[in-house]
Amino acid sequence: MASRRNFLSTVASGLATSLAAPASVLGANDRIRIGIIGPGSRGQQLMREALACENVDIVAAADVYSRRLEEAKAIAPQAKTFTDYRSLLEDPAIDAVLIATPQHLHCEHFTAALEAGKHVYLEKTMAFTVEHAKKMREAFRRASGRVVQIGHQSCASGMMTDALRFLAEEPMGKVTAIHMTMYRNTPHGKPQWARPVYPDMTPENIAWKAFLGDAPERPFDANRYINWRFFWDYSGGNVYENMCHQIAFWYKALNLSIPRRATMTGGIYLWKDGREVPDTMCVALEQPEEMLISWNSGFGNDRLGSGEDVLGTDGTIEKASQIRWTPQRVNVRDRQEKLGVSRAPQHALMQDFVRAIRHGGEPACPFDLGFRVSIACRMAVDSYRLQRSVAWDAQREEIV
Repeated sequence: MASRRNFLSTVASGLATSLAAPASVLGANDRIRIGIIGPGSRGQQLMREALACENVDIVAAADVYSRRLEEAKAIAPQAKTFTDYRSLLEDPAIDAVLIATPQHLHCEHFTAALEAGKHVYLEKTMAFTVEHAKKMREAFRRASGRVVQIGHQSCASGMMTDALRFLAEEPMGKVTAIHMTMYRNTPHGKPQWARPVYPDMTPENIAWKAFLGDAPERPFDANRYINWRFFWDYSGGNVYENMCHQIAFWYKALNLSIPRRATMTGGIYLWKDGREVPDTMCVALEQPEEMLISWNSGFGNDRLGSGEDVLGTDGTIEKASQIRWTPQRVNVRDRQEKLGVSRAPQHALMQDFVRAIRHGGEPACPFDLGFRVSIACRMAVDSYRLQRSVAWDAQREEIV
């Protein structure tokens, strides 16, 4: 991909077809029938968000673990349940699908859902690998009139409204750096992300081969199933869990491209519990816009919390529990600090998905944004695993 313009050109025919397909747009009073693939803890939250939207029904759920289907029925008692997601997609009455499966399965479920003619809300991070991202792009291009929303919730937040207003109305000058942090802590003996293995997590209750997807073949392992975030076969670690959200926000607000180069260092310094992904890490993304994004994260202290600072010659935007713009007094003396005031409901991104299905128009977190974020995240993970910096070859669309 020579540039973001080339990417947009690649999908332009699909977008044009989408805009020219009014039959796929539902009326304001039509009920939208939704199925979910992967009603785990996050998927169940998405179910509740969808049901909070007007004229929306959850009519089906699919999962490889029988307990999850029982939990889904508790939220949507009328929903049909399936252990094979393909049976869900065969139902022509389903308009849209929520996908909240482990990251290595996103490509399989996303492409199948679009090929079945469904609108798709896909949890982050959109694509697990570059190869997956390309396959998903092809499916998106072929999907006539289908809405695709990627689950970076902050893209529909009040803070995004304020950030865009600050960037439009307040001087920033030349932005050369964005500094990001994401730190957490847990009580002694309670590792971050660790989930218990329940007695019913057996081969009889978990469709193991379906969980593995195209990941390497392994014998049944309940711990790998429930704690999939620990393992490289299924997870990109905290880069795919949280860095993705933070860079998605600013990739959207500043319209940033795929990084030219990425470097990630760190290690497993705290939780020696068999996990493969690091618990302490530092990522540097060198942007083609002549900007350096740094992201520092760890699971052993929460003092620095989660936030970002956008650093320009004329102003700074600080985003944490609130968002604010402050002037750089060395260059701007006639402006005062501005505090963000916009608000949005917790399920704003889901509301936006439903709006796009009903009325058309680009969703708040479109495919293009999810694609760029996915490549940036994969570059970081590959750098860590290769123990060297990596670059994006835009012509061949490869990490080198």
